[in-house]
Amino acid sequence: MIEQETIFIDGKWVDSVGAGTLTVVNPATEEPLATVPRGHVDDVDRAAQAAARAFESWSRSTVDDRVAVLTRIADVLDAKAEEVARTIVSEVGTPITIARRSQAAAPINDLRIAAASLRDVEWEERFGDTIVRRIPAGVAGAITPWNGPLRMIALKAGAAIAAGCTMVLKGTEVAPLSSFLFAEAAAEAGLPDGVFNLVSGTGPEIGEALVTHPLVDIVSLTGSVRAGSRVMELASRSVKRVALELGGKSANIILEDADLAKAVVDGLADAFRNSGQVCGGLSRMLVPRNRLAEAEELAAAKAGSYVIGDPTDEATTLGPVVSDVQRDRVRRYIQIGLDEGLRLVAGGPEAPEHLDRGYYVRPTVFTGDNHSRLAREEIFGPVVILIPFDDTDEAVAIANDSDYGLAGAVWAADPARARDVARRMRTGRVRINGAPIDMRAPHGGLKLSGIGREMGRYGIEEYLEYQSLIS
Repeated sequence: MIEQETIFIDGKWVDSVGAGTLTVVNPATEEPLATVPRGHVDDVDRAAQAAARAFESWSRSTVDDRVAVLTRIADVLDAKAEEVARTIVSEVGTPITIARRSQAAAPINDLRIAAASLRDVEWEERFGDTIVRRIPAGVAGAITPWNGPLRMIALKAGAAIAAGCTMVLKGTEVAPLSSFLFAEAAAEAGLPDGVFNLVSGTGPEIGEALVTHPLVDIVSLTGSVRAGSRVMELASRSVKRVALELGGKSANIILEDADLAKAVVDGLADAFRNSGQVCGGLSRMLVPRNRLAEAEELAAAKAGSYVIGDPTDEATTLGPVVSDVQRDRVRRYIQIGLDEGLRLVAGGPEAPEHLDRGYYVRPTVFTGDNHSRLAREEIFGPVVILIPFDDTDEAVAIANDSDYGLAGAVWAADPARARDVARRMRTGRVRINGAPIDMRAPHGGLKLSGIGREMGRYGIEEYLEYQSLIS
């Protein structure tokens, strides 16, 4: 049992003003894993004041200074990569072979990209006698989710630090241990006192105190639409800038001439990564009506190929979802699909037969239409719905008929045709024929998927303002 007794403020590990603790549960064993302080609003005030004091000097630091410290933080985490991976396995349930890449290596790479991207920002432009500068927005408040806990911290803290901002982080209370690992790495890397501060606690207590604090200038949240709406409401009272990444219901369009087997297998792998707990997962698979039966057969085989079980086992390819609340939510959606009359292709609401504990959900595939709740609402679990279409125009219309607009995919034999279809999709990112994501490209969405962008130069610019010097 890990007992984290302090929070990180002004470069020091200090006691929280709050008297309580929060318990972290291992989703594979259902056993308590750790406790962390349940922070108090006074902790947020101390952290915000520390960040405001540090801003004066850090905002005037050089690009070279910021590159160096971000690189050192990445190096410290890299030296502890196996510890990072196993920590996140224990609190999130990502299988270890996947966690090493997606939960440990990826955030380390994000920090290195933030450092390199500093050279891409145009810090000053001249228009005649006017100089237009990019300047740090101020003190940033960050609220991060549990599905990729260190990844989201690296994206937000990396960009804010690169921009010359200082930060107060409220890491997720569901999987908080990686936020403490990041604070330790920042201290070890020599980040100046007060530039990064960590207060653990819940959203209604610590999150809302952070969003409403008068010394916080910009708030970045990754989470649910409900949480994002609440942050936007609270931030508007003091006219704070907000950046919100809120989820999706992303469409995977497979055109009639595509390599169907490759597209179906790749699409399900994308949708089921991290047990489906990914905001940009391709949870709607659009297939030509005359190839639907073939797609169903391929999807059933792929879903049945997953090895479900202990995430510390190197052979496991699908771990548990993060909590009993999440397990019950996903299983409830699967039952809704059955009640709505969707055709069950694979999986179902029952627990996997060989597992008597842990928050496991069977990888599930339905066939239905775009009007069903499973096609309209974000489930955040290993559930995909196949939706048939008759022509390309109908496929695009179905893809765009969503309240979300975060990610998407197009498959076609002709890459130029795939790009033409991709340009018609109202979504922030589209993968074409399974192309890997470039982590320097912007990540973010349209509609209910949020406001703003993360990753690379675009993430840094979210934490910058313009200033005109006219002489």
